Amino acid sequence: MANMLPADDPECAGYAAHLLKDGEIVCYPTDTVYGIGSAATNDAAVRRLYAIKGRQLSKPMPLLIKDSASASFVAEVTPLAHTLMNRFWPGALTIVMRKLPEFRSLALGGQDTVALRVPDHKLVREIIRLLGEPLTGSSANRSGSRAPVSASEVAFQMGEMVALVIDGGKGLAGVESTVVDITDTPRIEREGAVSRREIEEAIGK
Repeated sequence: MANMLPADDPECAGYAAHLLKDGEIVCYPTDTVYGIGSAATNDAAVRRLYAIKGRQLSKPMPLLIKDSASASFVAEVTPLAHTLMNRFWPGALTIVMRKLPEFRSLALGGQDTVALRVPDHKLVREIIRLLGEPLTGSSANRSGSRAPVSASEVAFQMGEMVALVIDGGKGLAGVESTVVDITDTPRIEREGAVSRREIEEAIGK
């Protein structure tokens, strides 16, 4: 059984950030489903994360950041991106943007784009703040399996393969984030917690 810690433990954020800085893998609750994360720029940790999920390295993962301002250190933030960020962050919208040339992460699958989200979960944002870099934001399941909505599901799937599972209860939305690609003509890559209508209303289309 994986090491488990309740999300309301006052030491939780600091402990999780410490593990991530040491190259460990941590599972955590978000506002949508449970996620599994490593420090985005730690190649060894990212490789291990992909192996745990049974996911091909060529398939990019989204990254979680602590606030909208952090996006400018990772991606080219266009006026459209600002519009969507102001409307939906923190929240369940993942925005695909052009990455900055100097930003590098194995989690991007060799792409020149990056999928970013600010989760509506204070603990996760605090972990990212303490970590000092983006956190990989893939759901905490083996590829092809259902995204988990409880810590017990995460522990069952991940077992001893991760250093920590943070138990945030079962109050998660249970629906993954919507993914919208704005690198060219805006298009929805995955429909999720944010509806198409809400996005169209936000961007005037």
